[in-house]
Amino acid sequence: METFAAIYIGSYEISMKIFELSAKRGIKEIDCLRHRMELWRDVYANGDIGVAMVDELCGVLSEFGKVMNSYRVNAYRAFAGMTIRDAANATFVLEQIRLRTKLQVSVQSNSEHRFMSYQAVASTEAFEKIIAENTAVVDVGGASLQITLFVGGKAVTTQHLPIGTMRLREQIARASMPPEHYEQQIQEMVDKELTVFKELYLPHEGIRHLILMGDYVVEVVRALGRNENALPVEADKFVRYTGKLGRQNVELISEELDLPNEKDMLIVPSLVVFRRVVQEMRAKDIYVPGLDANDGIAYDYAQTHNIVKATHDFTQDVLSAAEHLGSRYFGYEPHIRALERTALAIFDTVKKLHGLTKRERLLLQVAALLHDCGKYVSLVNAPRCAYDIIISSEIIGLTHLEREIVAFTVLYNSLPLEPYEQVADKMDSKSYITVAKLAAILRLANALDKSHKQKMKSLKASLTGGTLIITPEVAESVWLERGIFETRAAMFEQVFGVKAVIKVKKVNR
Repeated sequence: METFAAIYIGSYEISMKIFELSAKRGIKEIDCLRHRMELWRDVYANGDIGVAMVDELCGVLSEFGKVMNSYRVNAYRAFAGMTIRDAANATFVLEQIRLRTKLQVSVQSNSEHRFMSYQAVASTEAFEKIIAENTAVVDVGGASLQITLFVGGKAVTTQHLPIGTMRLREQIARASMPPEHYEQQIQEMVDKELTVFKELYLPHEGIRHLILMGDYVVEVVRALGRNENALPVEADKFVRYTGKLGRQNVELISEELDLPNEKDMLIVPSLVVFRRVVQEMRAKDIYVPGLDANDGIAYDYAQTHNIVKATHDFTQDVLSAAEHLGSRYFGYEPHIRALERTALAIFDTVKKLHGLTKRERLLLQVAALLHDCGKYVSLVNAPRCAYDIIISSEIIGLTHLEREIVAFTVLYNSLPLEPYEQVADKMDSKSYITVAKLAAILRLANALDKSHKQKMKSLKASLTGGTLIITPEVAESVWLERGIFETRAAMFEQVFGVKAVIKVKKVNR
């Protein structure tokens, strides 16, 4: 058994949970500490975190450290979200934390933060059964809201909406809107974003289930008499109750929900967001697992260290989301599938040369699925458009850096590889080398179906001496593919130090 601490520094709260991790019992929470601290105020107003706020932050984390020692914690992970990431003095704040508390804090991108929470939810017993029908996982935070949509058990899309509770409150405060219409103003801002999401992504039949994550929703569900995570709440009942709460003042709402802060100004925006999401999605029932970023951190650590086994196929989520993203831009399915098979065959054949892992193989597969999406926007500037589409799209399960790798792989599938110095602001040298390897493989595979006619029905690849030999079976002329292959093989040889040749095997039609 291992005792583990998960620390998360959010926009308006610092939290730590202590867990017991074991292969037999799984993940068990044994303590939880929370400290209200609105870091976002300094960043929003001044662009950085002030000295007083840094002092308070370090003080809280030092106390957390003492609690960790009292529990004899074996390991910990500490993460900070977008508020610290966006602060102009983020580097110095993290250094102050390290020196004054001895804690190493890593900054997460939105993709990483949300995925950790999603991993914890997906590990729950009822998850697979729930997503078999149309389901949306909705994670409401201070700055944004994220929706991951499942149709028929498959991840369709993940969308990031700028309607977090803090953001809504501050936008209304800046606009000096009349307080008597506060709830209506919030609702109109939420509806504007949800309407676009509905039109673009929501199935005509709507959503059967909603899995809700975020502050206060657990308290609402508890007030409705539901304490077990596996039990759903009727959507209509949830809407009526949150509507009734919204007509009360903050003090009365806090009293009814038994909240520790009776003047919490984020409770009304939260209730409005949750209510409108449920209504607009046309959900029938709601599940509230009661998990947060700390649970996600613990699950990620336990799964990475083989303490618990994943019960959900997260790799399939990535591929499913990539396939649906590609289909929105009308990629030519036969060519995409042919390219995917060929690229993976080459990757597997030269695995001793590239030294890459299953994770990079997945990134190559995603690049193959999305390599043509830019043509929907522009046939002339397709590579650049594809890059923009990929880097702007949330793909559940991929980090921001991994999206950069996929996007650059697609870009250099068609355009010359740029010197590292020109892209050093977007990825490190290790990632650049990965991009070069994946792009060289993708370029080679793409050349073998340049006509988009899938002339090469059966293909074998082998590595003999210093040569990659690709042997396709063909029944018609492949002069175009041969010519393009020879020009594309130059980059492959430059990157891997191995010559690539094609040996056609003629077969009857």
